[in-house]
Amino acid sequence: MYRFLSALNGPDDIKEMTFEEQTVLAYEIRQFLIESISETGGHLASNLGVVELTIALHTVFNSPTDKFIWDVGHQSYVHKLLTGRMEGFKTLRQFKGMSGFPKRYESVHDHFDTGHSSTSISAGVGMALARDLKGEKHEVISIIGDGALTGGMAFEALNYLGHSKTNVKVILNDNEMSISQNVGGVSIALNELRTNQKYYKLKGKTKNSLLKFPSLGEPIVDMISKIKDSFKYFVVDGGVFFEEIGLTYIGPINGHDIKSLMKHMEMMRHVEGPVVLHVITQKGKGYPFAEAQPNKYHGVGKFDASVAINAGSKLDYSKVFGDQLVKLADENPLIVAVSAAMIDGTGLTEFALKHPNKVFDVAIAEQHAVTMAAGMALQGVKPFVALYSTFLQRAYDQVVHDVCIQNAPVVLCIDRAGLVGNDGETHHGILDISYLSHIPNIMILSPKDANELEYMMAFAANYQKGPIAIRYPRGISERMPTAGEMSLMPEHVKTGSKLLLIATGKMVKTALCASEAFAEGEVGVLNLRKIKPLDEALLLDIIKGYDCVVTLEDHAIKGGMGENILSMLNRHQIDKRLITLGIGDVFVEHGEMDHLLESLNLHPEGVVETLKEVLHG
Repeated sequence: MYRFLSALNGPDDIKEMTFEEQTVLAYEIRQFLIESISETGGHLASNLGVVELTIALHTVFNSPTDKFIWDVGHQSYVHKLLTGRMEGFKTLRQFKGMSGFPKRYESVHDHFDTGHSSTSISAGVGMALARDLKGEKHEVISIIGDGALTGGMAFEALNYLGHSKTNVKVILNDNEMSISQNVGGVSIALNELRTNQKYYKLKGKTKNSLLKFPSLGEPIVDMISKIKDSFKYFVVDGGVFFEEIGLTYIGPINGHDIKSLMKHMEMMRHVEGPVVLHVITQKGKGYPFAEAQPNKYHGVGKFDASVAINAGSKLDYSKVFGDQLVKLADENPLIVAVSAAMIDGTGLTEFALKHPNKVFDVAIAEQHAVTMAAGMALQGVKPFVALYSTFLQRAYDQVVHDVCIQNAPVVLCIDRAGLVGNDGETHHGILDISYLSHIPNIMILSPKDANELEYMMAFAANYQKGPIAIRYPRGISERMPTAGEMSLMPEHVKTGSKLLLIATGKMVKTALCASEAFAEGEVGVLNLRKIKPLDEALLLDIIKGYDCVVTLEDHAIKGGMGENILSMLNRHQIDKRLITLGIGDVFVEHGEMDHLLESLNLHPEGVVETLKEVLHG
């Protein structure tokens, strides 16, 4: 079915193909990605957009000798196909299967593990400096998207790259700019001039000759420079920024024209020092549904490729969060939403439609988002900052310095807390309790269901004494019964006499399921809604009624909820046996949630076995 794709053994085979054969290969790759990802789920639109770009890269450069670094890495599927991993797509993002991101353990063609954005240029500079120190001769190519380029780290890297003049090739994959804009004969001519070494040598000789006659030469050099700069500003457009900080700019060019891509990549190869190739591509290219709605096809589950994906009818936690924030903002004009390029992902789409003047998307800039929110909060506005747990890690210093030290009443809405499944190590939210709970002034809340999430958001909307973090999981939300009145206090969901199982968040349901395996009154279950500060008096009073305690969380044990409770018992010199269940000192791989929980012994059956050991030896 896939004549050329199925015959590929590696990048060398691509170099032997004619242009016509590579064009057919591009078509086959797109068809394969649509068919394969519809069966496994994965990142689709971004990969459909880089097919020709990846083919050209592997034709012009020599992987693995030359190093490709894919920013974020969710667009590396084509690269994986061209480096002999077609069979791996049967297990894409599945437990023990192929990752959806570049992984060094997977292939010699993957040189840097990625998953978060804006890192590729920094990594590329590091690899290039190491190459130069070792006296090696190979190319380092960082491929970064226009979205990832909004991250501050990318600008820091570009600034240093321009200063150091290190030989790094940067490919800017721009899928927001129109392909027709500035892609034409003048642009191509300028690209050829800009990369011609004879031009640079002649320019240098002319300038030196003129400067030998200061009174006459200096004004002429200054005038030529001004004419050149004004012409460059007029024609090059976005390239001005790169040129001004010391990088040679080539582009923009059509990222779906293999011949043009290869021609300009060859130009780029011959430039000494840092160079940027600006490539214009289209997300979802070749698949009408994805072209029309690229965001909907960015990351998908299994789907029917013959029809457009429709929104699911079940409410996930992000949707519950977004709907509740709309209601709260309807009542309070000072409530605003802040996001870092994740309006859709964090459930803020409806909020943005209903309150367009109260939503602030700062692009991929989590540090800026948190500090900006602190500034808002200190001036009487109530910001709800919606970030994934894994991305909030990038703003740790801002949470400490700008929010907590100043006790600013910012609400950190931590989506994707806990295990998230198929995206794996870089996306699991299993560190936020640890890195937040030791910071003074902050309150940490963890709802077991949608009802508690809504209650906690309403509480936070009116709380002015300091910052609050609300952590909630990925996935379909539930509405469970509540023991007594809704509050932030620990909820003694089920009473017992021997063992108290303390759980937080979505693990409360797991705790209740596990408790059903024991005799009535043997195992009690406590829902810890507020992780910090602990309601110590009430907790100690409840714990005293049990022989032993087991804590349960889908979070790192170190610094997690369980260790916080153990620390409380130690401070109060309570001699009580306590077992912590959670995630050990490991990074958890990708896979379906059921498989991950089972591998960590955090599924109901695993918890039951642990409780039996605790109770009966």
